[in-house]
Amino acid sequence: MSSRIRSKSSKRVMVTGGAGFIGSALIRHLLSQTGYEVLNVDKLTYAANQQSLACIADDPRYRFLQADVADGEAMRDAFQSFGPQSVVHLAAESHVDRSINGPEAFVHSNAVGTARLLTEALRYWRRLAVAEAETFRFLHVSTDEVFGELGPSGRFVESSPYCPSSPYAASKAAADHFVRAWGRTYGLPVMISNCSNNYGPFHFPEKLIPLAILKCLQQQPIPVYGDGQQVRDWLYVGDHARALQMILEQGQIGESYNVGGASERTNLQVVEGICDLLDRLRPSAGGAHRRLVVFVEDRPGHDRRYAIDASKLEREFAWRPRESFESGLEKTVRWYLDNEWWWRTIMAERYDGARLGLLEPQAMAAAT
Repeated sequence: MSSRIRSKSSKRVMVTGGAGFIGSALIRHLLSQTGYEVLNVDKLTYAANQQSLACIADDPRYRFLQADVADGEAMRDAFQSFGPQSVVHLAAESHVDRSINGPEAFVHSNAVGTARLLTEALRYWRRLAVAEAETFRFLHVSTDEVFGELGPSGRFVESSPYCPSSPYAASKAAADHFVRAWGRTYGLPVMISNCSNNYGPFHFPEKLIPLAILKCLQQQPIPVYGDGQQVRDWLYVGDHARALQMILEQGQIGESYNVGGASERTNLQVVEGICDLLDRLRPSAGGAHRRLVVFVEDRPGHDRRYAIDASKLEREFAWRPRESFESGLEKTVRWYLDNEWWWRTIMAERYDGARLGLLEPQAMAAAT
């Protein structure tokens, strides 16, 4: 008897980290806009939230598995039982500030976890029937932070050299290198995407945009690191989900694709934009929300500027972001105003908005 296995459908995708911010957006997109069956593999760490998938939880095409991608046996069982035709790998620790105080968790999840997942994907792929092995894809979702810091001009392209600054960025760079190595050494049909800063609904409130929104709503000081002139390219998460589907279906094996929103803003501009929106949408009796902005000690190793050149994606797939930064930010602010049920529990039970990422001796001691 042949040792090859036949996958159950050509429209079955395993999404790792699907209870996270980008992963949940991708799953909601796939189930609402395509015919895919989806297996969501998520460890359910602090930033994961199954409530972000409540709208599709009862969809018969959706399955959930609580498991760590670094657990090789669990991943082997997932591949065998679900029979995916593709994998979109998003599972990762993602907050730079947390990586400063606890880098080893990032090494475990982002580097070791990716290597273990690749090993099990390879084992599964080698046993697929020939026709199905030819169409199998492994898409690894990464970040522009692997490229390090840009000067005042220019943008990252797919061939930009890697120069990560933070433990988070270094762990994602390691993961990218593992993915390429599995492709070159073993022939696994891999692809990589590197995205700019995402924002949108269901974003865990440790990140800049949701944190600033919720600080405004609670009339608390909004911390801005350093002078607030750090520049990021902002990408609406729904636009990112569309791009990931296109890369998965049309991308070329061994290629990488940059995904950006063509929306460079300083951190201070972002915060002030949120303040101005809330002045209009929910005015404060205490006055303009900009009064809440406070400048605090900068993050250690804080990169000054990132910017993505997404022309390859635009040229090959005719993809462009549908949301401008202004339209996407207003949608995001309105979502947080309308969905207190989602974020109120998080703020009460998981994260209270406290500052993270300072090189305090006690924090470093606890992390090592």
